[in-house]
Amino acid sequence: MIIVKNLRKRFKDFEAVKGISFEAKEGEVLGLLGENGAGKTTTLRILATMLKPTDGDAQINGYDLLKEPEKVRAEIGILFGGEVGIYDRLTARENIRYFAELNNMKKSDIEKRIDELSNMLDMNEYIDKRVAKFSRGMKQKVSIARAIVHDPKVMLFDEPTSGLDVTATRVVHDFIQTCRAEGKVIIFSSHTMSEVEKLCDRVVIINKGEIVANGTIPELEKHFNNDNLEEVFMRLVGGAQ
Repeated sequence: MIIVKNLRKRFKDFEAVKGISFEAKEGEVLGLLGENGAGKTTTLRILATMLKPTDGDAQINGYDLLKEPEKVRAEIGILFGGEVGIYDRLTARENIRYFAELNNMKKSDIEKRIDELSNMLDMNEYIDKRVAKFSRGMKQKVSIARAIVHDPKVMLFDEPTSGLDVTATRVVHDFIQTCRAEGKVIIFSSHTMSEVEKLCDRVVIINKGEIVANGTIPELEKHFNNDNLEEVFMRLVGGAQ
């Protein structure tokens, strides 16, 4: 479970996150929505221990974000969109193995786990080839494998389908649904409303660093008397009245 309490992040004179609080439960996909600059990525980077909050706190599966960052990191897997940041000169297997070692996995378990993931993600054909010439979708599969090689209980997705074609996007969607079925805690950030409607059990909408709505999609549509999530979103962020 993720519990966020009054989280704030300031960059000099700019406050990117303004005292937000929310929870995400096991087996739930929590959608994090907002325009560019709303504070979504900053929030996810704080939860991933990549940034320290200016104020507030969070607990991830019972571990305190500030007091126990190493234990928090062992609980989470991170999948970002855009540039996936894998090492082109290494093979897919070597990329995944490297992250397994960073997560202090036993060497005796690593190769077995890589083979499991290669089968799960249909990567056997290219698992031992260098990543440099991979397609965007193939690289994202490697990113998925390295994110879950240590079998984390919490997954943080920051626009993971950005730049992907339809087939690769389907792979990511299927993976997210698998994570839900396994009872993982999932936070999913996306600009695509159809993705959110397809995948998310509950939605938190952030505008200018503040939460302006939190609930299931039917709850939000009922509250704002509108059966179109995009229209609800635009109304809340000021793009439509």
